[in-house]
Amino acid sequence: MRARRAAPPPLRSRRRAQRRRQRAAPRRRRAARGAMSRPPRALPPQLPPAAAARALRRAVRFVGRALPLCRAHTVEFFTRGLWERLVAARPDAVLEALRAAGPLARPLAAGSGGAAAPCDDDIFSSVFCENSEKLINVHLFALAAKYHSLSSLGVCTPLEDVLEALKGNSEGATGIKPDEFMNSKKSHEVQVMSELVDSIANYCGIKQVIDIGSGKGYLSSFLSMQYNLKVYGIDSSSSNTNGAHERNRKLKKHWRAYQSRGRESLKSQTLEKANDRPVESEMKCKTISEELLNNANSLQNQDQVIIQDLVPSCGFTEMATPATNTETEADLVTGTQSHETKLSEEVLAILNVLSADAVEAFSSSHNNCGELSEEEKVQRKMTSLKTKARKSSESNLYFPLTSCITAETELNDVITDLEDCMMVGLHTCGDLAANTLRIFTAKPEIKAVCSVGCCYHLLSEQFENQEECHDQVWGFPMCQYLKDKGWCCGRNARMSACLALERVAVGQMLPTESLFYRAVLQVIIEEIYGVTKSDQHVGKTFSKSSSFVDYVRRSLKKLELDDSKLPDSCIMDYYEKYKHRMNELEAFNMLKVVLAPCIEVLILLDRLCYLKEQENIAWSGLVKLFDPVKSPRCYAVIALKNQSCS
Repeated sequence: MRARRAAPPPLRSRRRAQRRRQRAAPRRRRAARGAMSRPPRALPPQLPPAAAARALRRAVRFVGRALPLCRAHTVEFFTRGLWERLVAARPDAVLEALRAAGPLARPLAAGSGGAAAPCDDDIFSSVFCENSEKLINVHLFALAAKYHSLSSLGVCTPLEDVLEALKGNSEGATGIKPDEFMNSKKSHEVQVMSELVDSIANYCGIKQVIDIGSGKGYLSSFLSMQYNLKVYGIDSSSSNTNGAHERNRKLKKHWRAYQSRGRESLKSQTLEKANDRPVESEMKCKTISEELLNNANSLQNQDQVIIQDLVPSCGFTEMATPATNTETEADLVTGTQSHETKLSEEVLAILNVLSADAVEAFSSSHNNCGELSEEEKVQRKMTSLKTKARKSSESNLYFPLTSCITAETELNDVITDLEDCMMVGLHTCGDLAANTLRIFTAKPEIKAVCSVGCCYHLLSEQFENQEECHDQVWGFPMCQYLKDKGWCCGRNARMSACLALERVAVGQMLPTESLFYRAVLQVIIEEIYGVTKSDQHVGKTFSKSSSFVDYVRRSLKKLELDDSKLPDSCIMDYYEKYKHRMNELEAFNMLKVVLAPCIEVLILLDRLCYLKEQENIAWSGLVKLFDPVKSPRCYAVIALKNQSCS
């Protein structure tokens, strides 16, 4: 038998409650305006320009001595006699020394931001022989490589310090989990970087983000969906842009299913609770529902939507239908304490990503309905809320664009409604990372930048070739110090910088056998065919080959060389001739892996020092964002302009 409903409160009590809400509204608006106009929070301490320059000079001195090793290519290991030319120690002694004392021993033990212990650079001068340039002290080499890594030089700002300074007392967003929509590596990268980007955007008071080299839009779509940012994803590949459009379409379907699960979970929770408590007063339910709407109206200053088709499928809009019965409404609000709603975590997640445009901004004309009953007022507001939600679902916050970005790119030609914004890049290849920083410093609309580069081997180097092109903008070097020195790493050294020391340290060994196959193949190509250079590439032939003979024949066909004059026995003779030297190749590649972080230091400190040279930068730093085992290119270059947070 249904419980009798309690009598509604007197009209006088209802009017008093309404007057209290009306008096509180201006206070809430003043508090919102005060929050918007409050002075900016202090950013974390940044590395002084002089300290960044000192760290760069240290790295240059050490890497300069190790350049012969850095510039050697394993393909030429046997044809150029690299071990005999560059290393004086035995292969087993090299591997033992690296594992015992070098970065391979404890690569992850060093802090991400702490300063290195004082160390005299002259100590490392005896690592290499001055005359022959051979490596003669492997133990000291390993210590020097560890000392000249980013973690040991003390040039990075901890991510926790940056987030704490940017966020203050604000709470991070909750809701969708990226691992439901992408693989674990990409999920890790997107989740960490998007939180940082949102914090920077909030700190600077901007809502527009430009994602350079956005690819298929993993970061862009998450920023728009989770953090309500308006994102333009720019990629030079039309196939990537088309893929981003298609992925966004599919993502919306998954997102509706994700919200539907949360709605069904909420319904089951409310039904269980309904069996354990009496039905609440109808008028109390209406009052609290109206308070929910008033709280929602405080979100009206936001002006973006999260994703297409988001709001109409969420559980909150179901409560907004006129057909919703009183018992269901009571079930949704009876968990309140002091008239403050405490919904389930999944409903909070929905509310956190609910677009502000889905909330009606009621004007005085909307509120001029004194002749309407309280129930009609609530229903009118509910209907208006649902209408706005449907309209907002037709908007799109993520816009994939196809364009090739260079240092001279005029963003206004690419983005017609360009406003104050920030630029981001998650693993921008080659020169694109450097061009992102140049565009940031040159364009007044761009208030902040967060760039994680990759593919260092694709960087253009100003001093790599003797022929100078004065009009060209180079990817490296950027800072004045390295330009004055005419510094050049070389492609092989930049290729070495892409190696993942941390992965090797935790047991993900180098593909020694495939490297050995390729080095012996080079001997065959030069001795049998007389070819030293070719425009063709072997590619990923090793994984498709059943044996060394099969590998050689497949490779020769790719290189457009006739393999018919080369019998299997001849191929195996080459294999037998060099197989006992495979440990040399393994040790040599391990030396290059140990040097990889030192070359990366040069590239990243070059970019940081370039930012330190600019006059309009309020804060700049290097921040380790990702777990280097999951994502080896884990360092971000971050900068904020002086006027960005005024």
